[in-house]
Amino acid sequence: MWNKYDNVRRVRTLEGVVQLRLKVRRCATPECERYGQPYRPEAEGKWALPQHEFGLDVIALVGGLRYQEHRSVAQIHQVLQARGVSVSERTVSNLLARYDELVSLEMGNIERIGNIIAQQSQVILAIDGLQPQVGHEVLWVIREVISGEILLARPLLSSSSADLVPLLVEVRQKLDVPIAGVVSDGQVSIRKAVDTALPETAHGLCHFHYLREAAKPIYEADRHAKKELKKRVRGVRKLERETCKEADDACKEVLEGYCQAVRAALTDDGYPPLDAAGLTLHQRLSAIDHSLERVDKKGG
Repeated sequence: MWNKYDNVRRVRTLEGVVQLRLKVRRCATPECERYGQPYRPEAEGKWALPQHEFGLDVIALVGGLRYQEHRSVAQIHQVLQARGVSVSERTVSNLLARYDELVSLEMGNIERIGNIIAQQSQVILAIDGLQPQVGHEVLWVIREVISGEILLARPLLSSSSADLVPLLVEVRQKLDVPIAGVVSDGQVSIRKAVDTALPETAHGLCHFHYLREAAKPIYEADRHAKKELKKRVRGVRKLERETCKEADDACKEVLEGYCQAVRAALTDDGYPPLDAAGLTLHQRLSAIDHSLERVDKKGG
C-alpha cells in the first residue's frame, strides 16, 4: 500500500508526553475490495488504545494501584500527579474502566485458557469478587486452583446470582475438561449461581473463610473476657495521682512503672483468633499481680 499521508498523535506516558508521527497508508488499486481504506501503523497499538490520550503504561499503573494496593480514585489521582502525569479524577475513573476491559479481554482468550489446562485432566474453580471501594463496580474473578491461573475477570455492577451465572457458563463452555469442584467464600448469591450453572459440581468453602467462621465463637468469648478484665483495673490514673503525692522518689518510680505496665497491657490488641487479645491481657495482668505479691512479701 502507498503512504497516503502522515498524522501526528501525542500520548501522555509515565515518562512524559510522546509525539508519534504516523504514516497512514491506503490501497491505490480500484479493483481491491479494501480500496481507499486507511491503515494506521501496527506499532501504534503498543503505545495507547485507539483515540486515547494516555499510554498503556499509565493504564497499567492505575490498575495496579487499584487492585493490588487497594487505592481509591483520589489516591491514584495524587500518585499520578506526583509522577508528573496531568490528569483529572474523572479521567482516572475512565482509565480504570479501560483497565478492566483489557483484563477481561486477556482473561477470555480461548487459546490462553487451552494452554493452561492442556496438561490437566480436570479443573477446580475458585470464584470471588473484589470491590476496592464501596458503591463501585465489583471485579469478579474466576481462577483455576490447580494451575493458579485466572480464567475470567469481569467487572459487574451487581453481585446477584443472575449476573454470576453467565460468568460460570462462559468458563464452562471454554473448558475441554470436567470441572471437579468450585471453591468460594459461601456467599449466598455465589451458592445459587453455582447450583444453577454447575448443578452436578461439588461446591466447597475455602479454608480461610471456613476457619474464620469457626473462630467467631472463640473471638466473641475472648472479646467478652477482655471487656470484663478491663473493668477490674479501671481508675489506674486516679490511683497513680493519689499514691505518688505521698511517696518518695524511689517509691514513686516503682509505682509509675507498675501503672505504665497496666496501661500498656490494656491498650495492646492482638490478632484473633491465633493471638487472642483477652488471653494476652490476662497473662500480662497476672504477671503484674504476681510481681506485686512478691513485693508485698519482701516488705520494706
